[in-house]
Amino acid sequence: MQREATETQAAQAGPVLPGGDSVENWRATVAARLVVTDLLVLIWVVFGVQIARFGTVSLDAIVSDRRGESSVSYWVVSVALIAAWMLVLTVFETRSMRELGSGSKEYSLIIEGALRLFGLVAIAAFVLRFDVARGYILVAFPLGVLALLLSRYIWRQWLVAERQRGRLCSRVLLVGNAESALFVATELARKSGSGFIVVGACLPQGHETGELPGSRVPVVGGLDGIPESMAASGADTVMITSSGDLAPSRLRELTWALEPGRQHLIVAPGLVDIGGPRLRTRPVAGLPLMHVEIPRYEGASRNAKRAFDLVGAAVLILGLSPFLAVIAAAIRFSGPGPVIFRQERVGMNGVPFPMLKFRSMVADAELLLPELRREPGDQANRVLFKLKNDPRVTRLGGVLRRFSLDELPQLVNVLAGHMSLVGPRPPLADEVSEYERDAHRRFMVKPGVTGLWQVSGRSNLSWDESVRLDLYYVENWSMMGDVVILWRTAKAVVARDGAY
Repeated sequence: MQREATETQAAQAGPVLPGGDSVENWRATVAARLVVTDLLVLIWVVFGVQIARFGTVSLDAIVSDRRGESSVSYWVVSVALIAAWMLVLTVFETRSMRELGSGSKEYSLIIEGALRLFGLVAIAAFVLRFDVARGYILVAFPLGVLALLLSRYIWRQWLVAERQRGRLCSRVLLVGNAESALFVATELARKSGSGFIVVGACLPQGHETGELPGSRVPVVGGLDGIPESMAASGADTVMITSSGDLAPSRLRELTWALEPGRQHLIVAPGLVDIGGPRLRTRPVAGLPLMHVEIPRYEGASRNAKRAFDLVGAAVLILGLSPFLAVIAAAIRFSGPGPVIFRQERVGMNGVPFPMLKFRSMVADAELLLPELRREPGDQANRVLFKLKNDPRVTRLGGVLRRFSLDELPQLVNVLAGHMSLVGPRPPLADEVSEYERDAHRRFMVKPGVTGLWQVSGRSNLSWDESVRLDLYYVENWSMMGDVVILWRTAKAVVARDGAY
């Protein structure tokens, strides 16, 4: 599958816009479109708030200083605010192609820029002693941020869809040894919406022809003629996959040979599954040193996560209590057996705990398990036992599982401290006995009601992919990341993909 995806990427034509723009200017075209939509969003929000606050006939609505010596129309204030906001979006590089289409950095830059602008407006009003209506400011800023985020989200969906078709992508020439180049090519092919298409590779002496071993990526040259190889392959981006194969002086000369603004250089370090917030680049004596923060699971960050879990679980239980009562009554009258199913799972530090779920199977489901294990199950998952059409699941249980409603009682586990709202999947004890050593790092944090496994395919994932996602979460978790996963969980539940 990965090899086929790599082959597809290598065969793609150069990226163009629907209007026929070439690779040299599609970035500028997309950025220009973002300028237009950002401006329209801010005009709609800022003038909309002004009209809602002062009415349609607001030419006489003015901002006066506290001494009554001067005044400014709110129309002027609104225009100035829009202009300043557009400038902030540009200064914070929110339209940079490095940030668009992937990751949360684009969204965080929009929020950060708005907060800085809000602070500057407050300071300016204080220094100049102007009385700006608080309702106007306190509504315009958060509404503007939300509208901008929604606009960028819509743009992102379009951009990712275009990139999955091989359009609006950087054409990448991989430079390094065969092993590192193949790994990077495979990872980029696996994430087709990332915006990179591998069009060729340059390998060390003795491997300058043919194809990259294990793929159909053409080898277009050696390490001595990289600019010529870029021209031959139509690449606009050089990606160094193993810098040890190039002397520092050769790398420096390569940067000189690239055309500014049209050709780009990326260095891919030999680090995998490391989240962006853990990486810091710090130049020391002319060396761009990369610092990798070691994850910590104690102190203020853990306390903040626990507080978030307590508040979130309590609010959800209170808000969903009538719905939970209806589900419990439906299970009670659907057939024999308890409403709540209790099963021992392994939690943080390997400590077992009783996990709660709404019963979705027949009462003797555990007794039927040994017989079902002898039947062909999920061959892609060598540890978890999953049947797409499990005969033990009741008709009502099938509905509960399809929408993940059977997992709602785990909110009680969150209140009790056994689980977190977001975290790795809580495993069974017999699953843990088959874990490889690396998989045990999952127990450094509490298991979650939802997690990356839940929002990335659930039961459709292979065992290795499930472990990789859980380990990625353990190594890179953050409060903002938890919020994003909760949002994605709602979308995954509605989509029902992999729920059985």
